Amino acid sequence: MIALVAVTTLAFSGYFWTALRLVKQNTNTTQILQVLDDIPNSPPVEDGAIDILLVGSDSRTDAQGRPLPADVLRKLRTEGTDTVNTDTIIVMRVPRNGGKASAISIPRDTYVPIAGYREDKINSAYGAVKFLTAERLQAEGVSDQQERERRSDEAGRKALVQAVQDLTGMRVDHYAEINLYGFYLLTEVIGGVQVCLKAGTSDPNSGANFPAGPQTISGGDALSFVRQRNMPGGDLGRIARQQVFMSQAMKQLLSAGTFTDPGKMSGLLDAVSKSVVVDQNLDLATLATQAQGLASGNVEFATIPVTSIDGRNERGQSIVTVDREAVKAWVAQLIGETPKPVPSSTTPSTPARFGPEKLLSLDGAHAVAARQDVPCVD
Repeated sequence: MIALVAVTTLAFSGYFWTALRLVKQNTNTTQILQVLDDIPNSPPVEDGAIDILLVGSDSRTDAQGRPLPADVLRKLRTEGTDTVNTDTIIVMRVPRNGGKASAISIPRDTYVPIAGYREDKINSAYGAVKFLTAERLQAEGVSDQQERERRSDEAGRKALVQAVQDLTGMRVDHYAEINLYGFYLLTEVIGGVQVCLKAGTSDPNSGANFPAGPQTISGGDALSFVRQRNMPGGDLGRIARQQVFMSQAMKQLLSAGTFTDPGKMSGLLDAVSKSVVVDQNLDLATLATQAQGLASGNVEFATIPVTSIDGRNERGQSIVTVDREAVKAWVAQLIGETPKPVPSSTTPSTPARFGPEKLLSLDGAHAVAARQDVPCVD
């Protein structure tokens, strides 16, 4: 029996690494790490962990920059637009000593200075700087559209990374990005994601229309679930819902036989090639290991502290305000450094630990114990 288990384990491991190699071959890469070397005042290179910036983009193009057709946009429940916003921004911190990983979320409407642009919502950093760079390159006579796309994408990613580093005080070591279409395709491949709602909810803007209780969602419904805006806590409530969804999605991905089912594997490779971009040095084996930790609840989710979710900028836009020094102090405390004093006007967020015994309550205040496989959320 022991021999049989050993052989089976080795066979699965071999298949897994073969699958991982195929995924790597189909993954688009960016030269962002070379660009990051030029960012002024970057934190130290070695801080005891590997920090991966995970970005969810609402780009209406695929990973090669080709516009999505109208029928695909209808499936995504969105419209065509030239702008690019990064509506999900998470720093995954993996300690080199084998300690517990952390996933730190940054609200999309956090108001911060953006290098090469102005003070604005952090989710606009990528798109705004990309647009300005593309205009400049065209004016300079760069006629090749693909070359303009590549260089303007790098500039946009650099601006986003710099904004994240300046806000958190963390050094970004690696970069991984997925667009709307990829999110849609991946949830279809794994057969949907199990979620649970405390009450029925609807939102005509995102297309969300869900009953109360447990349910399995995929495709357009999954996008609506994580993009819904009219919910308690605003940006913070949506982040908490995204964190729960991500944890459940990883469980589905790793338990659905994706890597051993030829049909699912083909779908996964197709989704990756159309939607995922990572830096050229990111070790996908490391990322896969962390995905297993995420699925098992061995990752600590947290959201940076904010001073208000109902702020307005001078242009009348709704924003999330933060005390940037307080954010740095909170991050330093979370990752085990000696923090600076936090101003008394700011209340740091409480890290939310996911697992079978401790699940996030999305009232914006506390984590509560619950004995269930799928946490119910607002």
